[in-house]
Amino acid sequence: MMTREQLGQSQRWVVKIGSALITDEGRGLDQAALTDWAEQVARLSREGREIILVSSGAVAEGMSRLGLKQRPKALYALQAAAAVGQMGLIQAYESIFQRHGLHAAQVLLTHDDLANRRRYLNARSTLRTLMEMRAIPVVNENDTVATEEIRFGDNDTLAALVCNLVEASMLVILTDQEGLFDADPRAQTEANLVSEGWASDVALQKLVAPRFGALGSGGMATKLSAAARAARSGTHTIIASGRQPRILERLAAGENLGTLLRPDREPVAARKQWIAGQLVSRGQLILDAGAADVIRSAGRSLLAVGVTEVKGKFSRGDVVTCVAPDGVAIARGLVNYGADEARRIKGHRAEKIAAILGYVDELELIHRDNLVLL
Repeated sequence: MMTREQLGQSQRWVVKIGSALITDEGRGLDQAALTDWAEQVARLSREGREIILVSSGAVAEGMSRLGLKQRPKALYALQAAAAVGQMGLIQAYESIFQRHGLHAAQVLLTHDDLANRRRYLNARSTLRTLMEMRAIPVVNENDTVATEEIRFGDNDTLAALVCNLVEASMLVILTDQEGLFDADPRAQTEANLVSEGWASDVALQKLVAPRFGALGSGGMATKLSAAARAARSGTHTIIASGRQPRILERLAAGENLGTLLRPDREPVAARKQWIAGQLVSRGQLILDAGAADVIRSAGRSLLAVGVTEVKGKFSRGDVVTCVAPDGVAIARGLVNYGADEARRIKGHRAEKIAAILGYVDELELIHRDNLVLL
């Protein structure tokens, strides 16, 4: 098990900075804070670390520039605010990093970019090349074109998927809280900071509930979900206060700050990371108890005989979710048959597929190489 000192010395970090920090609680970009973080990133970069920034703040900066007091609810209004704010955000990063002899590289992504296998691999190659060039990628969701159906929804999720994309050692989520507490520290003075835990610990998930602020799009619950996603590629997550002096340098030195969430599974293959990262599922396959147990315990392929119900409209190659009899989603995978064919062969053994459909594409409904546990 890696110590905090060893994690601090790890090479590849993804650092996510939230809207409340970037924009000084909505009062425009906090130039002093941006300058401080950039200095720290520059120093870590000179020491040989590869840093990718996932930066919130485009919508909040746009709101400030446009004089909006409340976060817009309509998607088109959010997109307009993001378009205005993105200009100021990237200008600020570029000017600050240039003082340290570094280039900032703007990378705007949508879920479609990561859902499409070819574009996913292209994004990975681009980010890796930028790091080899010692540039600092500044990643944000492409809010100006993303529709409601294909949005990441929050930059915590985006940061986790970027960790999977580049197989980062550590995800640092900088927030306005000191970390994860066992109660809401804003309401209970006796709340205690959770120093360390496992990324997929259900007990930790129960400590938080989704909370949304005026500027950001998620609370501590999204950060725990992000840690669980990042853990699929073996990434450790630290949730810490971005207002702590020299926070990144102190984490690099191994100081015990914030909440460390360790991966509790072996890293999955890159292809399975991509499948697990799909946020849009085209349908559901309801499994019987036997099939659910086999998938959970042995990681076997899913056969049609273990499916009791097929929901949704999907085609061969689409991502579908496997659901246990109790309604819990247990896995996600690339299906070998469309919804209509799946409905016809569900509950039947593999040797019956040819007689039912008149052809056989694959003996498995989802092959184990295309199936990942959630």
